[in-house]
Amino acid sequence: MPCIHYCHSLPHASASFHRRLEHASSSTSTKGFPSMRHHRTSLGLHPLAPLQDDHAKHERQDLFWSRVRTTLREPFSEFWGTVIMISFGNGSIAQVLLSTGQTSGAPGGSGFGNYQSVNWGWGLGVMLGIYVAGDSGAYLNPAITFSNCLYRQLPWRRFPAYFTAQLLGSMVGSCIVYANYISAIDYYEGGHGMRTVPPAPKATAGIFATYPQPFVTKASQFFSEFIASAILMFVIFALKDRANMGMAKSDQWFPFMLLFLVFGMGSCFGWETGYALNLARDLGPRLMSYALGYGSEVWSAGGYYFWIPMVAPWLGCIFGGFLYDAFIYTGQSPVNAPFLGLSHFFHPRREVRAKLQAEKDLQMV
Repeated sequence: MPCIHYCHSLPHASASFHRRLEHASSSTSTKGFPSMRHHRTSLGLHPLAPLQDDHAKHERQDLFWSRVRTTLREPFSEFWGTVIMISFGNGSIAQVLLSTGQTSGAPGGSGFGNYQSVNWGWGLGVMLGIYVAGDSGAYLNPAITFSNCLYRQLPWRRFPAYFTAQLLGSMVGSCIVYANYISAIDYYEGGHGMRTVPPAPKATAGIFATYPQPFVTKASQFFSEFIASAILMFVIFALKDRANMGMAKSDQWFPFMLLFLVFGMGSCFGWETGYALNLARDLGPRLMSYALGYGSEVWSAGGYYFWIPMVAPWLGCIFGGFLYDAFIYTGQSPVNAPFLGLSHFFHPRREVRAKLQAEKDLQMV
């Protein structure tokens, strides 16, 4: 499963956000600590963290952990937003799978949930993860972060920190689910410590990472993830486009709309491959399941399927973003340039200088 972009791209940051930064510039939280500003700018973050006025001016911001938290506020937000997303998403899969066929106490006498329960779980996880990670932009997905660097002027230097936070957050989220359901996994698998991978009949590795249906060809596996990721990115750009008159203008509605987008993606494109749409969502839990005893089959299952949710979402999101900017978006984008932005490939230094100047204008460097 995916996620996502919550706040405006930097060149179009809201007036209220700039006012918060102006107030923060006179606060004690960063004024007396030039190294903090240096560390933030080296990560591609604004030198002044987005803190509320009364919080930024309080003396508690001079405490050691407060300075660490302020310096890494946005990566921490990405980390915890991803933890929440994975906890809800993988948790919904665990409950549905591990309760299969249970009659005792189950509504209807047939387990606690069905496939649509999984889609609701992922949708809610994405929505709540976005609310948690609002100050960072709430991308929660390396492919979406990359596409925003490419098309929406998110500083490239921010990408490594966000990517690391998203990957670590997905690992922690899947560990939380594993710890919560470890007894149920033992019971379902048929014994303490037994761990199997699809297509084994009692496999539970699918709680954490995605595995394709056995009949799906390699080309179909790739296309399924590619097209779903392209649609995801296309719709996200549409929801964030303030010039698109059909979209709600309040950012407060964006997470709620993403709930239904993710639910729809799972309902329409989820069956064949499990709709990873997100390298962090798949690789982090896959690494965790490998470390916790599922073995090397987490890599070899599905004809070494593991690389597809690592590659296809990147290409799909790039393609979806390109389609939106080429056919609908009228704002600043590399695509809205001579020859659909191809000139940037022939004059990369000019593009780099322009981007650095834009970041200087926003006090990013």
